[in-house]
Amino acid sequence: MSRAGGSARSPTGWSASRRRSPVARPSRRASGSSWRRCGSSCSGCSARRSRPTTCTADPRWCNCRAGSWSGDLGEAERGAPPLVPVIVGPTGVGKTAVVAAWAALEPISVVSADARQVYRGLDIGTAKPPDELLARVPHVGLDVVQPGERYSAGQFARDAAAWLAEIRSAGRQPVVVGGTGFYVRALAEGLFHEPPLDAVRRERLRVWTARLPVARLAHWAARLDRRFAGGGRQRAARAIEVALLTGRGLSWWQEHARATGAMRPWYIHLTLPRDALERRIADRVDAMLTAGLVAEVRRTLDRSVAPDAPGLDGVGYREVVAMLAGRLPERGLREAIVVATRRYAKRQETWFRNQIPGGRGMGKGEGVWSLDATERPDVLAARISDRWHAVTLPHSPFPIPRS
Repeated sequence: MSRAGGSARSPTGWSASRRRSPVARPSRRASGSSWRRCGSSCSGCSARRSRPTTCTADPRWCNCRAGSWSGDLGEAERGAPPLVPVIVGPTGVGKTAVVAAWAALEPISVVSADARQVYRGLDIGTAKPPDELLARVPHVGLDVVQPGERYSAGQFARDAAAWLAEIRSAGRQPVVVGGTGFYVRALAEGLFHEPPLDAVRRERLRVWTARLPVARLAHWAARLDRRFAGGGRQRAARAIEVALLTGRGLSWWQEHARATGAMRPWYIHLTLPRDALERRIADRVDAMLTAGLVAEVRRTLDRSVAPDAPGLDGVGYREVVAMLAGRLPERGLREAIVVATRRYAKRQETWFRNQIPGGRGMGKGEGVWSLDATERPDVLAARISDRWHAVTLPHSPFPIPRS
């Protein structure tokens, strides 16, 4: 099965370059009465329906947070990271369908921010985009490593920064899509600078953590780092390793030793009522089992991939591995995957509410737009496209078509 690789295509598209504005930015102190409460005449704020805030009368220099995220020319001239739309949401909410509909409206390229979809040969259980969509819309971040290899959020952030630059240089609009919050955060906020770790002690810890079950790893990770957000074997082992070797939790290092991110995210958070999401999850699990999820795991194990390999340490795969090993009855496989997927979706939503800048209550904070995914994907895509252009075009020159 052919999958998109590590670089974006370069078809004719819109130039992402910006021109230096000849207009000097007005001074807050000197402008006097030109500074006022933000109103309908401020295109940067009214496009976002932002709550009233202090703003300049000139919409090109909107100083409220919504406007400054909208491609503020002063920030662009100072070399700030580019503004990039980021579609997030729990598994099964319909992110891929919305992206497919958006791609029908304008040239976009997708950066997948999904920790499961980086593994080659694991297509069904990770719900990778169909070949038809991959042939029509450039994707990066898929099939990056083998199932037995580890791929951290730091590696993703480095790779994705290069992918973003390639996509923009090709004249296309990058769109980050995924449900792995740690990947999105690493790309948006930058990598944390890890202190030197003793190699011998690190290896001894890895041997120890490899023998522990996932539940026990998660228990120790939470004991050592109270802000541990949960996750699979790799994430829990990593949290234990950093805490024991540095004396501080991984969350502390992520907060206090962080570099500049590769983008300024404009979050689009897709949501569903709980009952609707649970129905979609059940339907997706049924579709995966019908498509051959069990056979996919068997093929992977037949390639001498260990049952506890990073690629198989995910929802759906763990349950199939347990069934093949005799630890789970076959008749209970579907229900086990459905329950595990629901729990995973709940953890994703908790992470998005608590970790994405903009505050608790997704959609209430500035820089985050929450959309009800019960609407048709084409309707959602049209709304997203219109809002994106309303956010960006008033604050930058129109792009120049390339011949």
